[in-house]
Amino acid sequence: MRELNVSEIQRTVSRLCVSANMYLPDGLFEVIDGCRARESVQLCKDLLSDILENTRAAKQLGVPICQDTGMAVVFLEIGQDVHLAGGDLRGAVNAGVAQGYESGGLRMSVVSDPLFGRANTNNNTPAVLHTEIVPGDGVKITVAPKGFGSENMSAVRMFTPSAEERDIVSFVAETVKKAGGNPCPPVTVGVGIGGDFEYAAILAKKALCRDHRVPNSDANYARLEQLLLDEINRTGVGTAGFGGGAAKITALFVNIEQYPTHIAGLPVAVNMGCHVLRHASDVI
Repeated sequence: MRELNVSEIQRTVSRLCVSANMYLPDGLFEVIDGCRARESVQLCKDLLSDILENTRAAKQLGVPICQDTGMAVVFLEIGQDVHLAGGDLRGAVNAGVAQGYESGGLRMSVVSDPLFGRANTNNNTPAVLHTEIVPGDGVKITVAPKGFGSENMSAVRMFTPSAEERDIVSFVAETVKKAGGNPCPPVTVGVGIGGDFEYAAILAKKALCRDHRVPNSDANYARLEQLLLDEINRTGVGTAGFGGGAAKITALFVNIEQYPTHIAGLPVAVNMGCHVLRHASDVI
């Protein structure tokens, strides 16, 4: 049994909050650059150039790549051979978020009550925390700051088992089309299929945190990822919504995560991300 002080989790969360907001995930810059080369609408091509220049400037200046530094979503994969000591785990995660957002000069965007008053907590806490017990004696921490221009455009639909592949493709593509320019396209799209109502949404968010260069390990779902990407890009929404139906690039990638479900159900969730999709991970 390994003993791990929660102060280490706090420090790591703090660091990841800053790095996730400052730097694109590995390879995403190249994806955007490749999309710029393929785009035929000149305005969209110019905007993609501006996006690339913005990410370069953010890295050089040490500032966030987007003014909306998001609500901190934290995934913890905790090894079953780890004993957490030194305090409350949730408290340590929130302390790490507060420390990272304060030290990194990141925008505080969390309100204490969702409906009444909506007073800012002034330290971007509490985080949205998801924990999972896994084999081993390590803790994997993923911090995914989620801006709400894209989050607000997300959707869940409870299909029945009679739904076919084309119904799911239409639902996902229509969700992106209806969103228009609101989620700051070109978008990144996470799709969760299976589980139940709430787990499909978690799967969709996990999908956004998966390396976009790695297709789904199941050949059927890998094929569906490409099919969805092609269908979304046929909507012509384009960068910032200025495609006018003619743009070739509306999404950078589509990731799917799937899970077994009930015989009477087929939940599907779409979690929208913007072109500066942010997440950072470490193992301690």
